[in-house]
Amino acid sequence: MLLQDSLHASLSDPTLEVMNFLNEIALRYPDAISFAPGRPHEKFYDPQQLTTYLDAYTRHLREARGFSEERIRTNLFQYGRTNGHIHDLIARMLEKDEGIRAAPESIVVTVGCQEGMFLALRALFSQPTDVLLVGMPCYIGITGAAKLLDIAVAPVTEGEQGLDLHALEATLEALRAEGKRPRALYLVADFANPSGRSLPAPERARLLEIAAREDFLILEDNPYGFFSREGSRKPTLKSMDTRGQVIYLGSFSKSAFPGLRVGYAVADQRVTGPSGAPHLLAEEFSKIKSMLTVNTSPICQALIGGMLVMNDCSLLDANQEAIRFYKENMDATLQSLARHFPRSEAWARDVSWNVPDGGFFLVMKLPIAADEALLEQSARQHQVIWTPMRYFYLGTGGEHELRLSVSYLTPERIEEGVARLARVLRGALEQRREGVARAG
Repeated sequence: MLLQDSLHASLSDPTLEVMNFLNEIALRYPDAISFAPGRPHEKFYDPQQLTTYLDAYTRHLREARGFSEERIRTNLFQYGRTNGHIHDLIARMLEKDEGIRAAPESIVVTVGCQEGMFLALRALFSQPTDVLLVGMPCYIGITGAAKLLDIAVAPVTEGEQGLDLHALEATLEALRAEGKRPRALYLVADFANPSGRSLPAPERARLLEIAAREDFLILEDNPYGFFSREGSRKPTLKSMDTRGQVIYLGSFSKSAFPGLRVGYAVADQRVTGPSGAPHLLAEEFSKIKSMLTVNTSPICQALIGGMLVMNDCSLLDANQEAIRFYKENMDATLQSLARHFPRSEAWARDVSWNVPDGGFFLVMKLPIAADEALLEQSARQHQVIWTPMRYFYLGTGGEHELRLSVSYLTPERIEEGVARLARVLRGALEQRREGVARAG
């Protein structure tokens, strides 16, 4: 029998149990309205799309690339190039949709964005003094990856408009005073998971200046950037990057569908080898990937390739219906919250929430603990599920906050779910007030 102490220390970290806990709650209460999963809505999926996209891609290889039938067969069924075979289409998409000019050779097609995070962390963090900076609260995929790789993580406070740059500079100064090297900053600049916040454009420019001055890289993760609710889309950090400070991490999970598990990393930084000859950081990523996943499924790449060629390499155009849907869902959620948590009623006055400009998530702040006990009560007695925000913090934080994901429900289910949540919180708040009164 193996002892837990004999396994890697990260496996005892409660963060790694979060997804299992949320899945277990969902399985125990399958009829509950769930605001927990940050997944796209399935109304946009049709199994026939798979055949359509595959046909479009094979036609592209035959007609646009001049591939023979034998070469098409090899391209689809064999292991293929470690860095992927749709990198040229992704490069065209990035220029058209994001204004990012990236050489196809700088793009590594990954098994979801999560693999891109692992590749970047493993390649960049070489010394015990290297530290990863993350905004707090933070997506648990990156902090979990850092734990598995024994990489130290330093949290940076997030304000109402995303990453607090004053806090970032203070953290950088403190780390350097301790003899640490801030190596990279992970950031979701648009509609972050879990907070839903976005970094304003002027702060993006300032962040790039700080990164250049302090000599650290930025890992920009952008899964939600298409899904603006109001106002014009902000430029990505990568599109503003003139010094090679940004490694861009992308995913097709929200803009296409997550079952493909296809993402990509733009690693166009120059690396100088022992001979003095430079090469792309993407080549270093390729070495790691060859030992990690060998390559990304050629069939899954072909489906993404077909979607791209069918939409003239613009996923922004292809997602217009989804953009409208998620905007309507966020609007419906905000309107339902205003209805069911009226400021005119005393019990609701200390409950608040942020108003994101887009994306899938928003955060509610409560005067009581948003913990597993309240979640269990919410699921069991009222059939509504949400995510405690403390899961997204390192150490303490988020104890009185919960995350609502609005992407996986219809406006009608959102209305009913918020009504149920209001009953949960009203009951808990009134129970607390009665307990305080008795104690007094």
